[in-house]
Amino acid sequence: MSRVLIIGGHGKVALLLAPLLVSRGDEVTSVIRNPAHEADVATTGATPRVADVENLDTDAIAELIRGHDAVVWSAGAGGGDPYCTYAVDRDAAIRSMDAAAAAGAARYVMVSFLNSRTDHGLTEADALFHYAEAKAAADEHLRGSGLDWTVLGPGPLTLDEPTGLVETREPGHGQVSRADVAAVVAATLADPSTIRRTIPFGNGEVPIAEALAA
Repeated sequence: MSRVLIIGGHGKVALLLAPLLVSRGDEVTSVIRNPAHEADVATTGATPRVADVENLDTDAIAELIRGHDAVVWSAGAGGGDPYCTYAVDRDAAIRSMDAAAAAGAARYVMVSFLNSRTDHGLTEADALFHYAEAKAAADEHLRGSGLDWTVLGPGPLTLDEPTGLVETREPGHGQVSRADVAAVVAATLADPSTIRRTIPFGNGEVPIAEALAA
């Protein structure tokens, strides 16, 4: 059994991830900003914890994390305002990584996006420029940390039914269902071979566990 803290616990991926972890015996805490979402999170089997990580310092986030074995970052500002994007997707994410190290939670899984990298090629005229900048900075900080990290890079997200099948070698710009993203996160937490790897993926033809191990 692992004790997993999901940051961004009311997101569509997180709400699908929590029951997967609970069903295999993990103890899950889902951090949410809005108290009105507590009931939704509780139905997943996770324990809801109300906290606004955007406005918490590293020490306060460390207190949230303390007692857990792993952290999953599945939060996001939702695009739009650049200030909020940097505040959540970059700054709060980086504080959570430093907090995980301080709290002794070595395992950290970042839900990023396909082709997140510093040379993303977008310009400020692109709608996703600030998001790409923020995520790339956070991912680079994680890779430079002493944590047992994994950066997951799913392609464009859909609401399709889960397939259990992905492609990690040549995902292109392939879409992937949120349910399959949740399954990839769950499998990643259970597979030590994913530690210190960046894994791009989309839906494909390979069973998730096999694709991650390849």
